[in-house]
Amino acid sequence: MEETKGTRQAKGISRAQFLAGAAAVGVAGAVGPAGQARAAQARHGRGLRRRGVVYTVGAGETPGTAWSARRMRHDIRAIRDDLHADTVDVTGDGVERLTKTAAEAAERGLHVWLQPTLGDAPQRDILEHIAETGRFAERLRRQGASVDFSVGCEFWLFVPGILPGETVLDRIRHLQNGTVDWPRMRRRLAEFTAKAAKTGRSVFRGNLSYAAAQSIDDPDWNLFDIVGIDYYAHFEKRADHVRELKRCLRPGKPLAITEFGTCAYVGAPETGGMGWDIVDHDKEPPEIKGNPVRSERVQADYVGGLLDVFESMGLYGAMAFEFVSADAPHRPDTPRLDLDMASYALTKVIRDRPDDPASDWHWEPKEAFRAVARRYGRHG
Repeated sequence: MEETKGTRQAKGISRAQFLAGAAAVGVAGAVGPAGQARAAQARHGRGLRRRGVVYTVGAGETPGTAWSARRMRHDIRAIRDDLHADTVDVTGDGVERLTKTAAEAAERGLHVWLQPTLGDAPQRDILEHIAETGRFAERLRRQGASVDFSVGCEFWLFVPGILPGETVLDRIRHLQNGTVDWPRMRRRLAEFTAKAAKTGRSVFRGNLSYAAAQSIDDPDWNLFDIVGIDYYAHFEKRADHVRELKRCLRPGKPLAITEFGTCAYVGAPETGGMGWDIVDHDKEPPEIKGNPVRSERVQADYVGGLLDVFESMGLYGAMAFEFVSADAPHRPDTPRLDLDMASYALTKVIRDRPDDPASDWHWEPKEAFRAVARRYGRHG
Protein backbone atom coordinates (compact mmCIF):
# COMPACT_ATOMS: atom_id res chain seq x y z
CA MET A 1 0.00 0.00 0.00
CA GLU A 2 1.36 3.38 -0.93
CA GLU A 3 1.56 6.35 1.43
CA THR A 4 0.33 9.85 0.64
CA LYS A 5 3.52 11.25 2.09
CA GLY A 6 5.27 9.87 -1.00
CA THR A 7 3.77 12.81 -2.85
CA ARG A 8 5.22 15.28 -0.38
CA GLN A 9 8.64 13.68 -0.72
CA ALA A 10 8.39 13.70 -4.51
CA LYS A 11 7.57 17.41 -4.53
CA GLY A 12 10.15 18.25 -1.90
CA ILE A 13 13.32 17.09 -3.63
CA SER A 14 15.25 19.47 -5.86
CA ARG A 15 15.75 19.00 -9.58
CA ALA A 16 19.47 18.48 -8.98
CA GLN A 17 18.80 15.72 -6.45
CA PHE A 18 16.32 14.13 -8.82
CA LEU A 19 18.81 13.78 -11.65
CA ALA A 20 21.92 13.13 -9.58
CA GLY A 21 21.54 9.37 -9.69
CA ALA A 22 22.00 9.25 -13.47
CA ALA A 23 25.50 10.68 -13.44
CA ALA A 24 27.23 7.41 -12.53
CA VAL A 25 25.09 5.08 -14.62
CA GLY A 26 27.03 2.77 -16.91
CA VAL A 27 25.98 1.36 -20.26
CA ALA A 28 23.69 -1.67 -19.97
CA GLY A 29 22.49 -2.14 -23.53
CA ALA A 30 20.51 0.55 -25.28
CA VAL A 31 16.75 0.38 -25.77
CA GLY A 32 15.42 1.71 -29.05
CA PRO A 33 12.38 3.89 -29.58
CA ALA A 34 8.85 2.84 -28.58
CA GLY A 35 7.72 -0.29 -30.40
CA GLN A 36 11.19 -1.90 -30.61
CA ALA A 37 10.14 -4.49 -28.00
CA ARG A 38 8.15 -6.31 -30.66
CA ALA A 39 11.14 -6.68 -32.99
CA ALA A 40 13.41 -7.65 -30.11
CA GLN A 41 11.02 -10.38 -29.05
CA ALA A 42 10.78 -11.69 -32.60
CA ARG A 43 14.58 -12.00 -32.74
CA HIS A 44 14.67 -13.57 -29.31
CA GLY A 45 12.37 -16.48 -30.18
CA ARG A 46 11.11 -18.84 -27.48
CA GLY A 47 11.71 -18.37 -23.78
CA LEU A 48 11.43 -15.28 -21.63
CA ARG A 49 13.32 -12.22 -22.81
CA ARG A 50 13.31 -10.54 -19.36
CA ARG A 51 13.61 -12.57 -16.15
CA GLY A 52 12.94 -10.33 -13.21
CA VAL A 53 11.72 -9.64 -9.72
CA VAL A 54 9.66 -6.83 -8.20
CA TYR A 55 11.61 -4.61 -5.82
CA THR A 56 9.32 -2.31 -3.85
CA VAL A 57 10.56 0.96 -2.41
CA GLY A 58 8.53 2.78 0.22
CA ALA A 59 8.51 4.63 3.49
CA GLY A 60 8.04 1.45 5.55
CA GLU A 61 5.81 0.99 8.56
CA THR A 62 8.65 1.74 10.99
CA PRO A 63 12.00 3.53 10.68
CA GLY A 64 13.68 0.13 10.75
CA THR A 65 11.78 -1.08 7.69
CA ALA A 66 11.99 2.13 5.65
CA TRP A 67 13.88 2.26 2.36
CA SER A 68 17.63 2.36 2.88
CA ALA A 69 20.22 3.12 0.21
CA ARG A 70 22.67 0.74 1.90
CA ARG A 71 20.19 -2.13 1.98
CA MET A 72 19.06 -1.38 -1.56
CA ARG A 73 22.59 -1.65 -2.95
CA HIS A 74 23.07 -4.99 -1.17
CA ASP A 75 19.72 -6.25 -2.49
CA ILE A 76 20.39 -5.22 -6.10
CA ARG A 77 23.68 -7.12 -6.04
CA ALA A 78 21.89 -10.19 -4.64
CA ILE A 79 19.20 -9.95 -7.31
CA ARG A 80 21.87 -10.04 -9.99
CA ASP A 81 24.41 -12.44 -8.48
CA ASP A 82 22.31 -14.81 -6.36
CA LEU A 83 18.82 -14.73 -7.89
CA HIS A 84 20.38 -14.51 -11.39
CA ALA A 85 17.69 -12.09 -12.53
CA ASP A 86 18.45 -9.78 -15.45
CA THR A 87 15.57 -7.37 -14.73
CA VAL A 88 14.40 -5.38 -11.71
CA ASP A 89 10.87 -4.01 -11.51
CA VAL A 90 11.52 -0.92 -9.38
CA THR A 91 8.14 0.08 -8.00
CA GLY A 92 6.66 2.09 -5.16
CA ASP A 93 6.38 5.76 -4.30
CA GLY A 94 8.78 8.62 -3.63
CA VAL A 95 10.69 9.89 -6.66
CA GLU A 96 14.05 9.95 -4.90
CA ARG A 97 13.74 6.31 -3.75
CA LEU A 98 12.59 5.17 -7.18
CA THR A 99 15.29 6.98 -9.12
CA LYS A 100 18.20 6.03 -6.88
CA THR A 101 17.16 2.37 -7.00
CA ALA A 102 16.70 2.45 -10.77
CA ALA A 103 20.12 4.08 -11.23
CA GLU A 104 21.79 1.42 -9.05
CA ALA A 105 20.13 -1.40 -11.01
CA ALA A 106 21.18 0.14 -14.32
CA GLU A 107 24.74 0.64 -13.12
CA ARG A 108 24.85 -3.06 -12.20
CA GLY A 109 23.92 -3.95 -15.79
CA LEU A 110 20.32 -4.92 -15.10
CA HIS A 111 17.34 -4.08 -17.26
CA VAL A 112 15.09 -1.62 -15.41
CA TRP A 113 11.31 -1.83 -15.45
CA LEU A 114 10.49 1.43 -13.66
CA GLN A 115 6.97 1.74 -12.28
CA PRO A 116 5.84 4.53 -9.93
CA THR A 117 2.82 3.48 -7.84
CA LEU A 118 1.81 6.39 -5.65
CA GLY A 119 -1.62 5.66 -4.17
CA ASP A 120 -4.33 7.29 -2.07
CA ALA A 121 -3.26 10.74 -3.26
CA PRO A 122 -5.04 13.31 -5.46
CA GLN A 123 -5.02 12.37 -9.13
CA ARG A 124 -3.01 15.45 -10.11
CA ASP A 125 -0.29 14.44 -7.64
CA ILE A 126 -0.20 10.90 -9.02
CA LEU A 127 0.19 12.23 -12.56
CA GLU A 128 3.01 14.54 -11.44
CA HIS A 129 4.66 11.58 -9.69
CA ILE A 130 4.49 9.65 -12.99
CA ALA A 131 5.95 12.60 -14.90
CA GLU A 132 8.89 13.14 -12.55
CA THR A 133 9.80 9.45 -12.52
CA GLY A 134 9.38 9.20 -16.28
CA ARG A 135 11.77 12.09 -16.86
CA PHE A 136 14.42 10.21 -14.93
CA ALA A 137 13.69 7.01 -16.86
CA GLU A 138 14.25 8.93 -20.10
CA ARG A 139 17.52 10.35 -18.75
CA LEU A 140 18.72 6.80 -18.00
CA ARG A 141 17.61 5.57 -21.41
CA ARG A 142 19.45 8.34 -23.24
CA GLN A 143 22.62 7.49 -21.33
CA GLY A 144 22.43 3.92 -22.66
CA ALA A 145 20.67 2.07 -19.87
CA SER A 146 18.08 -0.57 -20.72
CA VAL A 147 14.74 0.79 -19.46
CA ASP A 148 11.03 0.18 -19.90
CA PHE A 149 8.61 2.57 -18.19
CA SER A 150 5.27 1.58 -16.70
CA VAL A 151 2.95 4.44 -15.77
CA GLY A 152 1.45 2.54 -12.85
CA CYS A 153 -0.34 -0.45 -11.43
CA GLU A 154 -4.05 -1.29 -11.13
CA PHE A 155 -5.31 2.30 -11.13
CA TRP A 156 -8.82 1.19 -10.14
CA LEU A 157 -7.35 0.12 -6.79
CA PHE A 158 -4.73 2.77 -6.05
CA VAL A 159 -6.17 5.94 -7.57
CA PRO A 160 -8.98 7.68 -5.65
CA GLY A 161 -12.11 8.61 -7.58
CA ILE A 162 -12.38 5.48 -9.76
CA LEU A 163 -13.93 3.19 -7.14
CA PRO A 164 -15.72 4.44 -4.02
CA GLY A 165 -13.56 4.65 -0.90
CA GLU A 166 -10.84 6.97 0.40
CA THR A 167 -8.17 4.27 0.82
CA VAL A 168 -7.06 1.07 -0.89
CA LEU A 169 -8.61 -1.05 1.86
CA ASP A 170 -11.91 0.86 1.56
CA ARG A 171 -11.97 0.17 -2.16
CA ILE A 172 -11.23 -3.52 -1.64
CA ARG A 173 -14.20 -3.72 0.75
CA HIS A 174 -16.50 -2.16 -1.85
CA LEU A 175 -15.35 -4.76 -4.36
CA GLN A 176 -15.94 -7.57 -1.89
CA ASN A 177 -19.38 -6.21 -0.95
CA GLY A 178 -20.43 -5.66 -4.56
CA THR A 179 -21.13 -1.95 -3.99
CA VAL A 180 -19.55 -0.84 -7.27
CA ASP A 181 -21.15 0.92 -10.23
CA TRP A 182 -19.21 -0.99 -12.90
CA PRO A 183 -20.05 1.17 -15.95
CA ARG A 184 -19.02 4.32 -14.05
CA MET A 185 -15.91 2.61 -12.71
CA ARG A 186 -14.78 1.49 -16.17
CA ARG A 187 -15.41 4.93 -17.66
CA ARG A 188 -13.39 6.67 -14.95
CA LEU A 189 -10.65 4.06 -15.18
CA ALA A 190 -10.36 4.55 -18.94
CA GLU A 191 -10.19 8.32 -18.50
CA PHE A 192 -7.41 8.22 -15.94
CA THR A 193 -5.45 5.54 -17.80
CA ALA A 194 -5.50 7.72 -20.91
CA LYS A 195 -4.22 10.69 -18.89
CA ALA A 196 -1.44 8.56 -17.37
CA ALA A 197 -0.41 7.22 -20.80
CA LYS A 198 -0.33 10.75 -22.23
CA THR A 199 1.79 11.88 -19.28
CA GLY A 200 4.19 8.99 -19.77
CA ARG A 201 4.52 9.64 -23.51
CA SER A 202 5.24 13.30 -22.90
CA VAL A 203 8.39 12.54 -20.90
CA PHE A 204 9.60 9.07 -21.98
CA ARG A 205 10.53 7.96 -25.51
CA GLY A 206 11.13 4.26 -24.88
CA ASN A 207 8.70 1.40 -24.42
CA LEU A 208 5.65 2.35 -22.34
CA SER A 209 3.46 -0.03 -20.36
CA TYR A 210 0.96 -0.38 -17.52
CA ALA A 211 0.34 -3.19 -15.01
CA ALA A 212 -3.28 -4.30 -15.29
CA ALA A 213 -5.16 -6.67 -13.01
CA GLN A 214 -5.78 -9.86 -14.93
CA SER A 215 -9.53 -10.16 -14.30
CA ILE A 216 -10.72 -6.58 -13.65
CA ASP A 217 -8.64 -4.18 -15.69
CA ASP A 218 -8.70 -4.20 -19.51
CA PRO A 219 -7.25 -0.88 -20.71
CA ASP A 220 -6.90 0.32 -24.28
CA TRP A 221 -3.60 -1.35 -25.08
CA ASN A 222 -3.21 0.86 -28.15
CA LEU A 223 -1.98 3.43 -25.64
CA PHE A 224 1.01 1.25 -24.74
CA ASP A 225 3.87 -0.67 -26.37
CA ILE A 226 3.91 -3.62 -23.95
CA VAL A 227 0.91 -5.35 -22.38
CA GLY A 228 1.48 -5.73 -18.63
CA ILE A 229 -0.55 -8.18 -16.53
CA ASP A 230 -0.49 -8.85 -12.78
CA TYR A 231 -1.17 -12.60 -12.85
CA TYR A 232 -2.43 -14.50 -9.78
CA ALA A 233 -4.57 -17.24 -11.32
CA HIS A 234 -4.76 -20.75 -9.90
CA PHE A 235 -5.15 -23.81 -12.10
CA GLU A 236 -4.16 -27.41 -11.48
CA LYS A 237 -3.09 -27.96 -15.08
CA ARG A 238 -0.39 -26.02 -16.89
CA ALA A 239 -2.47 -26.00 -20.08
CA ASP A 240 -5.15 -23.98 -18.27
CA HIS A 241 -2.62 -21.27 -17.46
CA VAL A 242 -1.59 -21.17 -21.12
CA ARG A 243 -5.20 -20.84 -22.21
CA GLU A 244 -5.83 -18.05 -19.67
CA LEU A 245 -2.71 -16.14 -20.68
CA LYS A 246 -3.54 -16.37 -24.37
CA ARG A 247 -6.63 -14.32 -23.57
CA CYS A 248 -4.26 -11.52 -22.47
CA LEU A 249 -2.38 -11.42 -25.77
CA ARG A 250 -2.98 -8.48 -28.10
CA PRO A 251 -1.92 -8.40 -31.77
CA GLY A 252 1.50 -6.86 -32.23
CA LYS A 253 2.03 -6.30 -28.48
CA PRO A 254 4.60 -8.19 -26.35
CA LEU A 255 3.17 -9.53 -23.08
CA ALA A 256 4.96 -8.99 -19.76
CA ILE A 257 3.85 -10.57 -16.49
CA THR A 258 4.38 -7.62 -14.18
CA GLU A 259 3.55 -9.54 -10.99
CA PHE A 260 3.07 -13.20 -10.13
CA GLY A 261 3.46 -15.21 -6.96
CA THR A 262 1.80 -16.56 -3.86
CA CYS A 263 2.30 -16.82 -0.10
CA ALA A 264 4.01 -19.50 1.96
CA TYR A 265 1.13 -21.54 3.38
CA VAL A 266 -1.00 -24.46 2.31
CA GLY A 267 -3.89 -23.26 0.15
CA ALA A 268 -2.32 -19.88 -0.65
CA PRO A 269 -2.36 -20.29 -4.46
CA GLU A 270 -6.13 -20.75 -4.37
CA THR A 271 -6.54 -17.30 -2.79
CA GLY A 272 -4.93 -15.55 -5.79
CA GLY A 273 -4.03 -11.95 -5.04
CA MET A 274 -5.70 -12.05 -1.62
CA GLY A 275 -3.21 -14.38 0.06
CA TRP A 276 -2.12 -11.55 2.35
CA ASP A 277 -5.59 -11.41 3.93
CA ILE A 278 -4.84 -13.90 6.72
CA VAL A 279 -3.45 -11.17 8.99
CA ASP A 280 -5.57 -9.49 11.67
CA HIS A 281 -4.25 -5.94 11.71
CA ASP A 282 -6.67 -4.93 14.46
CA LYS A 283 -4.52 -6.89 16.91
CA GLU A 284 -1.38 -5.39 18.42
CA PRO A 285 0.94 -6.79 17.32
CA PRO A 286 -0.80 -8.02 14.14
CA GLU A 287 -1.26 -11.77 14.06
CA ILE A 288 -2.25 -14.58 11.72
CA LYS A 289 -5.95 -15.46 11.62
CA GLY A 290 -7.01 -19.07 11.95
CA ASN A 291 -4.47 -21.87 11.72
CA PRO A 292 -2.85 -21.84 8.29
CA VAL A 293 0.02 -24.29 7.82
CA ARG A 294 3.28 -22.71 6.73
CA SER A 295 4.73 -24.23 3.56
CA GLU A 296 7.58 -22.70 1.61
CA ARG A 297 7.28 -25.66 -0.74
CA VAL A 298 3.76 -24.61 -1.81
CA GLN A 299 5.06 -21.16 -2.70
CA ALA A 300 8.11 -22.52 -4.52
CA ASP A 301 6.12 -25.02 -6.57
CA TYR A 302 3.62 -22.37 -7.67
CA VAL A 303 6.21 -19.76 -8.61
CA GLY A 304 8.48 -22.26 -10.34
CA GLY A 305 5.59 -23.82 -12.24
CA LEU A 306 4.41 -20.46 -13.54
CA LEU A 307 7.91 -19.54 -14.69
CA ASP A 308 7.95 -22.76 -16.72
CA VAL A 309 4.65 -21.72 -18.31
CA PHE A 310 5.91 -18.23 -19.15
CA GLU A 311 9.10 -19.65 -20.66
CA SER A 312 7.13 -22.10 -22.79
CA MET A 313 5.03 -19.25 -24.19
CA GLY A 314 8.00 -17.05 -25.07
CA LEU A 315 6.65 -14.01 -23.23
CA TYR A 316 8.48 -10.68 -23.18
CA GLY A 317 9.14 -10.81 -19.45
CA ALA A 318 8.07 -11.96 -16.00
CA MET A 319 8.66 -10.27 -12.63
CA ALA A 320 8.21 -12.42 -9.52
CA PHE A 321 6.42 -10.59 -6.73
CA GLU A 322 8.43 -9.74 -4.72
CA PHE A 323 12.03 -9.70 -3.47
CA VAL A 324 11.52 -8.73 0.18
CA SER A 325 8.69 -7.58 2.48
CA ALA A 326 10.43 -5.81 5.35
CA ASP A 327 7.24 -5.34 7.37
CA ALA A 328 6.37 -9.06 7.42
CA PRO A 329 8.93 -10.76 9.69
CA HIS A 330 9.32 -14.51 10.00
CA ARG A 331 8.67 -15.96 13.47
CA PRO A 332 9.38 -19.71 13.40
CA ASP A 333 8.95 -19.89 17.18
CA THR A 334 5.51 -18.23 17.20
CA PRO A 335 3.31 -19.23 14.22
CA ARG A 336 0.53 -16.77 15.04
CA LEU A 337 3.07 -13.91 14.66
CA ASP A 338 4.73 -15.36 11.57
CA LEU A 339 3.64 -12.59 9.21
CA ASP A 340 5.98 -13.92 6.54
CA MET A 341 3.37 -16.62 5.94
CA ALA A 342 1.19 -13.87 4.43
CA SER A 343 4.04 -12.40 2.38
CA TYR A 344 4.60 -12.99 -1.33
CA ALA A 345 8.33 -12.32 -0.91
CA LEU A 346 11.01 -14.73 -2.10
CA THR A 347 12.96 -13.96 1.08
CA LYS A 348 12.05 -14.08 4.77
CA VAL A 349 12.86 -11.23 7.14
CA ILE A 350 14.56 -12.19 10.42
CA ARG A 351 14.68 -9.59 13.20
CA ASP A 352 17.65 -9.56 15.56
CA ARG A 353 15.17 -8.95 18.40
CA PRO A 354 11.90 -10.59 17.31
CA ASP A 355 9.63 -8.67 19.69
CA ASP A 356 11.10 -5.26 18.92
CA PRO A 357 9.58 -3.54 15.83
CA ALA A 358 12.59 -1.19 15.74
CA SER A 359 15.08 -4.08 15.67
CA ASP A 360 17.64 -4.42 12.92
CA TRP A 361 17.01 -7.31 10.55
CA HIS A 362 18.31 -9.32 7.63
CA TRP A 363 16.71 -11.51 4.99
CA GLU A 364 17.27 -15.15 4.16
CA PRO A 365 16.24 -16.94 0.95
CA LYS A 366 13.06 -19.02 0.96
CA GLU A 367 12.51 -22.12 -1.13
CA ALA A 368 10.82 -19.94 -3.75
CA PHE A 369 14.02 -17.87 -4.05
CA ARG A 370 15.97 -21.01 -4.86
CA ALA A 371 13.31 -22.20 -7.32
CA VAL A 372 13.52 -18.90 -9.20
CA ALA A 373 17.33 -18.76 -9.02
CA ARG A 374 17.64 -22.23 -10.54
CA ARG A 375 15.49 -21.30 -13.49
CA TYR A 376 17.03 -17.88 -14.05
CA GLY A 377 20.53 -19.31 -13.63
CA ARG A 378 20.04 -21.68 -16.56
CA HIS A 379 20.08 -18.68 -18.85
CA GLY A 380 23.34 -17.21 -17.62
